[in-house]
Amino acid sequence: MQNRDNTEYRTDITATEPDRLPIAELQARHKRYIHAATSENTRKTYQSAVRHFERWGGLLPTDVTTLIRYLLEHAESLNPRTLNVRLTALSQWHQSQGFNDPCSKPEVRKTLKGIQRTHGKPKRKAKALRLEHLAEMLNYLYAKPDSNKKLRDLAIVQVGFFGAFRRSELVNIQVTDLSWEPEGLIIHLPKSKTDQDGQGMTRAIPYGHDLVCPVNALKNWLSYSGIETGFVFRPINRWDQVKIKALIPSAINDLLKSIGSACEFDFVLDLSSHSFRRGLSTSAAREGVDFESIKNQGGWKSDAMVSEYIDEGRMFENNAALSLFNSVASLMRSNHN
Repeated sequence: MQNRDNTEYRTDITATEPDRLPIAELQARHKRYIHAATSENTRKTYQSAVRHFERWGGLLPTDVTTLIRYLLEHAESLNPRTLNVRLTALSQWHQSQGFNDPCSKPEVRKTLKGIQRTHGKPKRKAKALRLEHLAEMLNYLYAKPDSNKKLRDLAIVQVGFFGAFRRSELVNIQVTDLSWEPEGLIIHLPKSKTDQDGQGMTRAIPYGHDLVCPVNALKNWLSYSGIETGFVFRPINRWDQVKIKALIPSAINDLLKSIGSACEFDFVLDLSSHSFRRGLSTSAAREGVDFESIKNQGGWKSDAMVSEYIDEGRMFENNAALSLFNSVASLMRSNHN
């Protein structure tokens, strides 16, 4: 067969391709890609769920009766959301192993739904850091003598808040991810929680004030610590020595709670890394920042989530009761007269 420029080609690709890859290599590649299809955090969560089921006495593959008993025995001791995750993990195990999935049976799903309606509680949300909270935290840190820990913490708090970063994103920032521009800093992460396909995530942080500037805070930290390659945010020991490895994600929560306690906040238990993202979005909403700017800075994929944060930030500003107070007061004065 010939194409338009008279060049011959064959329709039988086996005749023109080089020798096929060995079956063992194909299987290894397939296994590698299957493994990459699930994020490491999800994989750990699912593995933990399967271990919990087995420690309880469940055998895999399992059946509907055993699953329902498992749900009933944990209905009052575990959060329904936790039970839902564990059921999802067991479902994934059965599907990946080629077994019929008992988790999808109507009687199992209905049992879980009943547990959720009976024992379900609103998810406890992280406290949104307000601007006054951020100012108090920065003042507390600035009052400390210069040290690696002080400058690192100043950088974490400011970059975390103004970049609206998740804790997993913060601890994975490397020096090669930083692009210094005349207007500020661009941080490009190859992956994030909502970007498992590796398209990358970019966050721009402009220069700020002389007292509040995440860009200069990060520059000062890198210069003081001498970090030129590798992870940006690292553990520091009691002698103020910087380690080579990255901070673990939970260290961000611990840091926030520690600073919050020092500032005598009454919501320390509700502080977590998500306080950065909620704080940036709700504070920006109160300052009148537009929807798209807030969404872009936080890297949110869902308009609904951004709208929720904006509504939270403006819940007193756009409040139906606010416009009624004067009317009621006028009526009261009128009746009194």
